[in-house]
Amino acid sequence: MNTETSSTVAAKTLGAKAREAYANESQKAREEERILSHLPMVRHIVNKIAGHLRRNIDLDDLISAGTVGLVKAAHAFDPARHTEFSTYAYIRIQGAVIDELRGRSFIPAESSRAIRKAREVYQTFLAVNGRPPDDEELAAQAGITIEKLYKTLEDARRQHFLSIHGLSDDQPALGRLLPADEESEPGPQAERHELLQCLTRAIQELPERDRTLIILYYDRDLTMREIAETLEVTESRVSQMHASALFRLSMKLRSAL
Repeated sequence: MNTETSSTVAAKTLGAKAREAYANESQKAREEERILSHLPMVRHIVNKIAGHLRRNIDLDDLISAGTVGLVKAAHAFDPARHTEFSTYAYIRIQGAVIDELRGRSFIPAESSRAIRKAREVYQTFLAVNGRPPDDEELAAQAGITIEKLYKTLEDARRQHFLSIHGLSDDQPALGRLLPADEESEPGPQAERHELLQCLTRAIQELPERDRTLIILYYDRDLTMREIAETLEVTESRVSQMHASALFRLSMKLRSAL
């Protein structure tokens, strides 16, 4: 009887270990499948972030960091707690790339001064003429070439991106100004709702070209290159247009808030 009992226990233990090993192998297979199928997402995210940064940044470092973020996401993903893996992975990959960028300096003091001057000229022109200046008018009023203006606006876009993610001390991170969606307090929720309404109105008031760029980049999640192919212009031109659109949007929000 004892022999039979021992055999039964051993068989159950062996069966449990086999099931555990099978489950572990299945889990590893699912993780590997998620990693391999989402590798293109890493480069997509890096390319979008790189569009906000200086041209000579090492993309390989960012891709490596994003890949590590993807692997960690695959290991940590729990279908019972998270919605879709793609959404969860996007957040983890972007976070890993942002972490890789922390501690680096991107905005020289001279560029910050040029950005402040562009904002001042924009506000002065708006007050005098009752409408915002176009790119050529803004460059003329600032006393710079249109090429220099676009470089300044691209620096402003970079500064805006860094401040959103808390990578710049020039202004507070937007993430600290906007409460999370799950915020239960009515005050912060109302403030968030008001900010989102201001943002919606500001986007609607942009010129059609700018609205199109904002939708393609943020809603359709296209890269600069994909937008260039869609609009049949060069990628560098899309970068200029995007920087101009973001600058105008930020100026509208400054006056609305």
